[in-house]
Amino acid sequence: MPHIHAEPYPFELQPERCALLIIDMQRDFLEPGGFGAVLGNDVSMLRRAIEPTRRVLVAARSAGVAVIHTREGHRPDLADLPAAKLQRGRLGTRIGDPGPMGRILVRGEPGHDLVPELAPIAGEPVVDKPGKGAFYATDLEAILRSRGIAQLIVCGVTTEVCVNTTVREANDRGFDCLVLEDCVASYFDAFQKAGLDMIKAQGGIFGWVAPSSALLPALV
Repeated sequence: MPHIHAEPYPFELQPERCALLIIDMQRDFLEPGGFGAVLGNDVSMLRRAIEPTRRVLVAARSAGVAVIHTREGHRPDLADLPAAKLQRGRLGTRIGDPGPMGRILVRGEPGHDLVPELAPIAGEPVVDKPGKGAFYATDLEAILRSRGIAQLIVCGVTTEVCVNTTVREANDRGFDCLVLEDCVASYFDAFQKAGLDMIKAQGGIFGWVAPSSALLPALV
């Protein structure tokens, strides 16, 4: 059983019971002109996670590790969009409004899709989620249980929001999470550090944190 050098202590990887979970690497968040940029964020802060994640994705596929992708977004009729989420922040451009890549965070629109560098291949489930956490109102847990998955290698954006929420949800459901620090990203350096610190605090209260370089040799 490979031992991955991680914080707060080594992670015992079980490749046959592990899945790579790539969270919300969507055009609306990572590409210029998307929802993230419209909010005034520097999308290059998130894009720096693309290449490390791509390397892990290639290695996971080669090793036969299950791969699952998620996307945050809503039905075209916005029936699954709570008013509180729509109104929060009192933004000029909101979910469902027209944007440079179609309606903002609406399923089926170009901006809702995953970045091409991390596009799924046949057999890799894509879980569409209406909330921040990947377990809320989705079939993610059923997919993991049916495959006998007990561990998640976590990549994606943003570290302090959808990644952190999903890791906490996973922890409550008994899954062990290894978060790859260079494969997750935030628009804000302070939030990136805080998000990772909270996961590995108090003896790994929510999971483990490691660089992708510590994992890759175990996937060969």
